[in-house]
Amino acid sequence: MKARLLFAMFFASLALDLVLAGPTLDWRILPAAFAGWYAADLASGLVHMYMDYRPCRPGTGLHALYFWDGPRDSEEFLTLQAQVYSRISAFERIVYDFKKHHPFPDLLGRHPFWHLAKGPVFVVVLPLSLALSALFVATHPPAWLLVGFAVFLLGAGTTQAFHGTLHRADVGPVIATMRRLGLAMSRQAHKLHHDTLVQDFAVINGWSNPVVNFCASTLLRAGVLREEGLEPG
Repeated sequence: MKARLLFAMFFASLALDLVLAGPTLDWRILPAAFAGWYAADLASGLVHMYMDYRPCRPGTGLHALYFWDGPRDSEEFLTLQAQVYSRISAFERIVYDFKKHHPFPDLLGRHPFWHLAKGPVFVVVLPLSLALSALFVATHPPAWLLVGFAVFLLGAGTTQAFHGTLHRADVGPVIATMRRLGLAMSRQAHKLHHDTLVQDFAVINGWSNPVVNFCASTLLRAGVLREEGLEPG
């Protein structure tokens, strides 16, 4: 019930932004919408890059979970997993999930939309969206700015849901149409990331990958991002 309320608040704040935009709509909303969609993709790539390479805190037991050599639905594994998760923060759990996703990519595709969206929405995007809606009510910005921010927030909130579609075959007609229009990236395009782990971190449409790839290569050469961060130590 709490999750439904939070999602309702998120979508209501986006709807309010569009209602505020209504009286002053003009041609600029189209480029603003594309800019917002690009910015959401860029955010997805930068966050993905950071999470992939951020080291896990040692001594928590995540190393044993990650390199578990046996069935992961066994009582022994699930007991160990519960013990380890009880010792780490919610943020550390998210960091570990990004790393676990590499050897087990199909796990992400098994989760439904709402499960994948709740982390980005509840932790980051909903507070930002509510704050911006309050600001927009007070300041009455132009429609193109409202639409641009609404599209960005929608993309940022559904980043992991889009990521999940890159790891399953049945994506439904909406995502399939978005892929044909170039608004969402294909599974084959995302495979380049898993083949190298040093490029193509964006997961919504891939438009920002040239920028993110430049950032990644620069940070890797400088030693800011280190290969050992890809797995729990």
